[in-house]
Amino acid sequence: MKAVTWQGPRKVSVDTVPDPFIQQPNDAIIEVTSTAICGSDLHLYEVLGPFMTPGDIVGHEPMGRVVEAGASSNLRPGDRVVIPFQIACGDCYFCAQGLQTQCETTQVKEQGSGAPLFGYSQLYGSVPGGQAQYLRVPHADYGPIKVGDELPDHRYLFLSDVLPTAWQAVAYAQRSPGDSVAVLGLGPIGQFAARIAKHQGLTVYAIDPVQERREMAARHGILVYDNTDSTVNAIREATQGRGPDAVIDAVGMEAHGDPQSAFAKFAQRTVQFLPDKLGQPVMDKAGLDRLGALYTGIDLVRRGGTLSLSGVYGGQASPLPMLSLFDKQLQVTMGQANVKRWVDDLLPLVEDPRDPLGVDDFVTHRLPLEQAPAAYEMFQKKTDGCIKVVLEPQQLP
Repeated sequence: MKAVTWQGPRKVSVDTVPDPFIQQPNDAIIEVTSTAICGSDLHLYEVLGPFMTPGDIVGHEPMGRVVEAGASSNLRPGDRVVIPFQIACGDCYFCAQGLQTQCETTQVKEQGSGAPLFGYSQLYGSVPGGQAQYLRVPHADYGPIKVGDELPDHRYLFLSDVLPTAWQAVAYAQRSPGDSVAVLGLGPIGQFAARIAKHQGLTVYAIDPVQERREMAARHGILVYDNTDSTVNAIREATQGRGPDAVIDAVGMEAHGDPQSAFAKFAQRTVQFLPDKLGQPVMDKAGLDRLGALYTGIDLVRRGGTLSLSGVYGGQASPLPMLSLFDKQLQVTMGQANVKRWVDDLLPLVEDPRDPLGVDDFVTHRLPLEQAPAAYEMFQKKTDGCIKVVLEPQQLP
């Protein structure tokens, strides 16, 4: 089969790799009909190289049709399914708590990490990912989300990651209708976090330096701002001088704008080119994030407010302004999205003919799998109005 493989920093390729096969009775094999490039994939592309091996199959936002089902998978050939990005058992203590990302059965204990993720480095189990023509799905008796046949793929595809991540970001902001929230970053997660917050009755301010992203969010009733020096003051003035009740950071480790950004960016890129045996310990013990978005959130949110972090952070030595956090009495919530916890809330919304979250206004580029290298570069550089790329593995070039 054809699959997108990681080959080095800022380099992916489409290669012929062995077809997956059933390994456990609760496995399934799906033919991937749509698979998206996530902002988190760019962290592999740019920062997390020390935990990757050339040839690793990437991607964690797939859906498709079951072509082979293990005896205890609870699936049948022909079932149409969306695959959550994490692999969880559904039966353990943490799964019962709605914390599927911490699944005790599947935790990547050798790395000290939670549940494995499709296509996401040694840190999360080195599981082959979903930017491929076919995908083996472990724990298919629990993970896959069965969907109907009436709607196009894009109505369901983002249940794999983007929608649950955005929904959790808003839930973790701990707000009520009438409150205010600022969303930092209007990439895929920020777009839906802003729309979900608006749908739930919040006043939403959003900051992003890219005009096309601001325009997309504005179409859905979001109050948008460029990332300029005056933006924080403008939003603070709009919220009685206090700042919004919550801030959602949808940017993460590769932000710009804080005093340490230039040094952290240099450190991140330097580590990429160290041999893995040297680079991994550096990332494990002394890795730095670029914290511009987080610093902005700490400054902007009102005293006693909440910071909800959905952007991925990976630095173990990132400096935090503890005085400001403590003095402002802020709550900080964070973590990978627990996909299955939120599906029952989201499925009626994506199937609603009125499309309340604007799923039809999200995908900017649909491309065959063969064009993945160009798509990664376009997405990273934010060219051609690129906000969300969907790859179609069964579309022949």
